[in-house]
Amino acid sequence: MNEQPNTHETREDLPFRVLVIEDEQLYAYAIARELERSGISCDVANTVHDSLALNERTQYEAVVLDHKLPDGDGLDLIPSLLSRQSKATVIMMTAYETIANAVLAIKLGAKDYLVKETSVRPIIDKVLEIKRLNDVSRGWPEPRAEGLCGNSRAILRVVEQLEKVARCRDTTVLLTGETGVGKEVAARLLHTLSTPESESRPFVAVDCIALPSTLAESVLFGHERGAFTGADRTREGAFHDAQDGTILLDEVGDIDPGVQGKLLRVLESRRYQRVGSTRERPFAARVVAATNRALAEMVADGTFRLDLYQRLAIFPIHIPPLRERGDDVLLLAAHFLEKIAQRAGFDSSPLSPEVRARLCEYDYPGNVRELKNIIERAVILAEGGFIAPHHLPERMLRHAPHPGAPPKRSAGIPIEFVPGVDSLETLEAQMLKRALESAGGVKTEAARILGISRFQLLRRLEKYGLRESER
Repeated sequence: MNEQPNTHETREDLPFRVLVIEDEQLYAYAIARELERSGISCDVANTVHDSLALNERTQYEAVVLDHKLPDGDGLDLIPSLLSRQSKATVIMMTAYETIANAVLAIKLGAKDYLVKETSVRPIIDKVLEIKRLNDVSRGWPEPRAEGLCGNSRAILRVVEQLEKVARCRDTTVLLTGETGVGKEVAARLLHTLSTPESESRPFVAVDCIALPSTLAESVLFGHERGAFTGADRTREGAFHDAQDGTILLDEVGDIDPGVQGKLLRVLESRRYQRVGSTRERPFAARVVAATNRALAEMVADGTFRLDLYQRLAIFPIHIPPLRERGDDVLLLAAHFLEKIAQRAGFDSSPLSPEVRARLCEYDYPGNVRELKNIIERAVILAEGGFIAPHHLPERMLRHAPHPGAPPKRSAGIPIEFVPGVDSLETLEAQMLKRALESAGGVKTEAARILGISRFQLLRRLEKYGLRESER
């Protein structure tokens, strides 16, 4: 599909190349088409013979390899590929997953093992994640801040809003969302996007919960020597330290009520006074506020000033909880896995298919922060080996549905049974269709309705050839 690269180029100068080895031509070219739309160079082989020929001619950064090929077994091909592609990441894919084959693939050198779905999106996402990590290892800047990487509509909308408001440096931004969703991460990304020289400009975060009421004004604006008992010298505050960068007022809903009026005046005039001083000083920093509280309700209760709320919420951005971000969970898990394993001195530990399924099932009350902690714990326990369910916290195993448990919510899905005609398979297919209809095509919700995992749902959809749109 693509020409052989110039041999005078170094590996670092070459484009990111992927070899797709898959005997189903339409499926293979669907993968190649999506990758090339993302700017990734891609070659396709439909047999072991063709793949070995390409393997000799071209260096690849990633190989997507089918298990069953017309002239051989994909597992047997892994050592031959890696003998030439020593730095390539091999992703095995198969129609039907088995733990034994997954373990064998990893032992032979594959980095991941994916179950083929009607959609090629999970494969594309995995390759894009490998490319992102490859770019970082080359010293290229990360395209997305940690915690905001993903392809869900919810997180893409957040990044789009950050990119738009980044152009307007005087605009105050209010970030809302549950604890652990990545509000500070979003603030830092906004800081990075705001100016080309953002790395040399300060980012100052103030935890408003930790501000003592008697010292809040001093921490924010500074104080003069002798301004109060213990003020033995003049000190600058956070607004001074932020200079022409960004100041984040984290958990601004907890700021002392007595300081709210002074903060409002500072935001409106873009000038502040040290405690004990009459001189006004200008500041040029962008102000970003963040909270996990409902400020509008606090305004109604009289615990937060309406005018301050309106001034902070000029450009509000809501960061969605992780449970609403679909398959972003697996992208984030792969991102954390690579970084944590590298820091701990281990090889990147592969996730077993069952672990991936349980990661997708869990609700994450602690959001992205909790996922990161879960992955760090699993990497330490696995010691660079295969991450299995017993490496996950007990709370994830306790709430996961038992494989033999009956569907929890299937009673609400009417099905039609014709004696002597219908079989258990036709009834199961009916239930799958009705669940998808009830869930509006959202597979995670359909799985919840049926009382099974999303992973189990995808396998059944593949079994019955139900080609619903991937959501």
